[in-house]
Parts: sequence; C-alpha cells; structure tokens
Amino acid sequence: MNNFYLRLLAVTAAVGFSSLCAMSEGYQVNSLSTRQLGMGHTGVAMKLGAESQYFNPAGMAFMTNNVEASASFNAIIPTAKAIVGNHTYVTDNDVSTPFSVFGAFDISSRFTAGISVYTPYGSSINWTDNWPGSTLNQSVKLAAYTIQPTVAFRILPCLSVGAGVTFTWGSVNLNKGLISGSDLDGMLGMLGMPAVFGDITPASVNLNGHAGLACGVNVGAMYDISDHVTAGVNFRSKSMMKVKAGKTEVKYATSDPTILGLLSSKLDGISKTEFSAEMPLPAVLGFGASWHNDKVIVDLEGQLTFWSAYKYLDINFEGASQFDQHLEKNYHNSWIVRGGAEWKVLPRLDLRAGLMVDFSPCDKEYYNPETPGMTKIEPTLGLTFRPIPCLGINVGAMYVAGLGEDNASYTSPNILTGQATRFTADYRVHSWTASVGVSLAF
Repeated sequence: MNNFYLRLLAVTAAVGFSSLCAMSEGYQVNSLSTRQLGMGHTGVAMKLGAESQYFNPAGMAFMTNNVEASASFNAIIPTAKAIVGNHTYVTDNDVSTPFSVFGAFDISSRFTAGISVYTPYGSSINWTDNWPGSTLNQSVKLAAYTIQPTVAFRILPCLSVGAGVTFTWGSVNLNKGLISGSDLDGMLGMLGMPAVFGDITPASVNLNGHAGLACGVNVGAMYDISDHVTAGVNFRSKSMMKVKAGKTEVKYATSDPTILGLLSSKLDGISKTEFSAEMPLPAVLGFGASWHNDKVIVDLEGQLTFWSAYKYLDINFEGASQFDQHLEKNYHNSWIVRGGAEWKVLPRLDLRAGLMVDFSPCDKEYYNPETPGMTKIEPTLGLTFRPIPCLGINVGAMYVAGLGEDNASYTSPNILTGQATRFTADYRVHSWTASVGVSLAF
C-alpha cells in the first residue's frame, strides 16, 4: 500500500510540473515546437520569436516581425518492455498527443509581449491488468496544461531579458493491483481453500484525481557575443504542486462471497477516501550557445534539473491517518545534453537534424514500471516549407532509444500480510514521435 501512494503522488506531481524539463526523464514531452524538435529541441540560445516564450523568453525581444504565431501537434507512440525471468511483457499503450500554441507581438522597438499554451506532460502506459508487476502498476493516463504570459525587453542591441509566469494544472487516472493472484492463492491454501487466481490480479484500485494550480516563473537572458555567436541562459523556478482531494475506488476480480469478505475487510478502508499532499517541483537551469550565418544555425545546450529537491513524499488521508505516508525517494540531479543544426537549403525550404542525451535521475532501487526511467538517446529530423513568405509548414520526427536498465527493482509491502516484496525486472523502452506545425509572421 505504501507503494500505491508513492506512485500516486509521483504521477500527480508529474501532471502538475510547471515546465517541460522539470521532469528531465520519464514523462517529459520533448516536442513543444515542431521546428525545434527537428533540432534536438534546442532553443535556449536561438531567436525563435513567439516560440522563445518556452525555450528562453529573452529571445522573443529579437523578434523581427510585428506579430508571430505558431502551433504544433504531436503523436507519441511509446513502447516499454519488462523482462521477468524468461518472459517478456510488452505495454499496450495509447498514442499521446501533446500540443503547443504560441503568440507574440511587438509593443515597441524594444518591448515584446506574448502568451502561450502547451502540454508539458502528457503520457499513457498500459501494462494490462494481470502481468506480474500489476501490484506496482497496471495503467496510467495523465495530462498537464500550462498557460504562460510572457514579456521581453531588449536592453541593448546585443542584450535582452525576458520573463514569463506559468500556470499549470492537470489530471491523472491510475490503476494498480493491490495483491497478486499467487499471494492470495497462498493465503487461501492456508485456509484450506483451493487456488483459483493464478496470474489474475484479484483486487485493483483506481485513482482519478486533479492536480491543483501550480505557479512558477520562466526567466532568461540572451547576448550576441558577435555577429555570428549568441549565448543564452534560461531558468525555471521550483514550485509546489498541491493535491487536495483525490478519489480512490477498489475493484475485485471475483464474486465469491468468502473471498470478497476476506479482501474487503482489508481493502475497503482505502476505497472512496480523499487524500491531500504537496510536493516540490524542481528548478531547471538551461544554457547554450549558437553559431549562425545566413544559411546555417548550429546550437549546443546543457540543462540541469535539480532533482535533489525530490527526497520524499508526504501523503495525508482524510479520516484515515493510519494510512499517512512519509516516503523516501532520493532522486539525484540530472542532465540533458542537446545539439542541433538547421540548413536553409532553398529560400522556401529549411532542413534540420539534432540529438538529445537524456540522463535518468532514478535510483535503481526505487524503480517502478509506471515510468521506466533510464538514460535515453534521442535523434531527431525536421524541415520547414514556406509556400508563401508569411506561412511555414513544419514537420518533425524523433526516435527515443532507451539504453535499458537491468535488475531494476522496487520493494513494497504485501497489503494483506504486511511483508515486504521485491519486484525485479530488466526494462527496455523506445518511442516514436511525429510532429506537424504551422507558423505565421506578419
């Protein structure tokens, strides 16, 4: 049961993070811009107009048009595998569809404002109900939405600053088993009853909750070192996500009155309860440099997520304080390294390529299949075609190749016996992302 609430808060926190890269690995959506996806999702040291609101608000001050707008739509197809003994279990996932919309306009020659809406987190994973790790996770769906008003000011011809305020909210639907079929069969055998469940999970819990509004800031600075070199820095603040009233419901895979009585006597206490909790959302620091001329842009960046703030989770239950939890997590800070290039092949056609290396913050001893965390290599490609000067059609693609994690484990207590159970598996992850977008400039 401790593990259930641990995972509950982990998912709820992921839903509520106020910036994309606060979750440096796991639920991260590296596709907030179709154009920048093609360049390894770089942008801290690039003048992206309206899209700079996310990557580095200071870049918006260098906008050369009076009005700019863009929209990006994505399809992410993830697959995860768990190797347990001699068997391989594969997820049956839905397609995730994050999106973004950016708009910006000039107020004066030095002052620019804009607003953006994007989905920094949006993921689903479905291990199915009766796989061996069902007591850790069966399925989860989550979505997060952020609104960010932004302003940027060009202090000098070569120097700008920018700042935005982020408002993020979200939802989560989680299912997990509460006891395995083999564990319950063992208990039935001790009572002189036949084993009936085998690989079937006898009881599961559904969590359906909403993450409350979280506020943060997104600030940055950008400096032209020379006519061809630009440097940028971006900081997204730590904020707190609060969950006030999540709901739970227990479901059973049997109608036998004796077995139902045994299970419900232990499990009904966590059905239809409300919980409250809060959790720090780590700060993120990004920095980079770009080299550019009339035909080519090359950008290199590093990003540090301060996951050391994620040491524990506290969860409190209304009217059921015996279930209150103080859970150690002990994440460590992690890096993302990004690089990308753009080549203006023709006046109406740009080609792009990039690469991301996304290092995991997860401790191997706290490894849950809900989000199989591991270091990932992520190559990308993209292009823009302009049928008319003011309109760009953007296309991007990314492949995510997890490096794998062997002998990863998680220990949780059996909810009926209280004895600790360790689940160990080898994990593999990969995914495909396809992105299309449009951009307008006047």
